[in-house]
Amino acid sequence: MNSIQTMYGPVPQSVFEKLATAKLLVCDVDGIFSDGRIYLGNDGEEYKAFHTRDGYGVKALLKNGIQVAVITGRQSNIVQQRMSALGIAHIIQGTEHKKEAMHRLLQELSITSEEAVAMGDDMPDLGLYELAGVKVCIPDGHPFMQEKADYVTRCQGGFGAVREICDLILQANGLLSGIQSSSV
Repeated sequence: MNSIQTMYGPVPQSVFEKLATAKLLVCDVDGIFSDGRIYLGNDGEEYKAFHTRDGYGVKALLKNGIQVAVITGRQSNIVQQRMSALGIAHIIQGTEHKKEAMHRLLQELSITSEEAVAMGDDMPDLGLYELAGVKVCIPDGHPFMQEKADYVTRCQGGFGAVREICDLILQANGLLSGIQSSSV
C-alpha cells in the first residue's frame, strides 16, 4: 500500500487524496476534543479540558474555507462556549441520531458525503462514519471504531487528535505552511 509521509508519519495515499477534497470536518466531542472524561463538582458543575492545539487547527481550517461541525449526544454549556469561541457555527448537541443530524448538515451546506471527514471514538459515532468519505478514530477509541476507520490518529483525544487531522487536511490541500492565526 502506498503512503504519503507527513509530520505525523505515513498516511495511506488513498486517505491523503480524499483529505484533499474535504470541505467539512465533523467531530464528536467527548473523547475527541476532550480526553473523554467528565469531571463533576460537588455542586453538580461539569468540567472538561480542551487542548489549545486542537483549537488552533480548527481556526486554521475555518480560515481556509473548510467547515467544521460538532455533533454530540450530550448537551453542555461548556461545549457551546468553547466551540463558539473557536468560530464553529455548526454545534449540534443532545442528539442520539447523529447520522440524521449529519445528513441534514450535509444538505444544508451542499456538501457530499465524500467531501466530509468524521472523527469519532465509540459506537454512537457509527452514524457519522456512514456518511463520511474519511473516517477517523483515536488510538484509544473503541476497537470496533478503529477497525472501521480509514485513519487512526497518533495523538490521543483531548491531546491534539483534532489538530492532527486538521493539519493533514491542510497539508493535503497544500495549505499547511501558510497557517497563522490568533491564539485560541
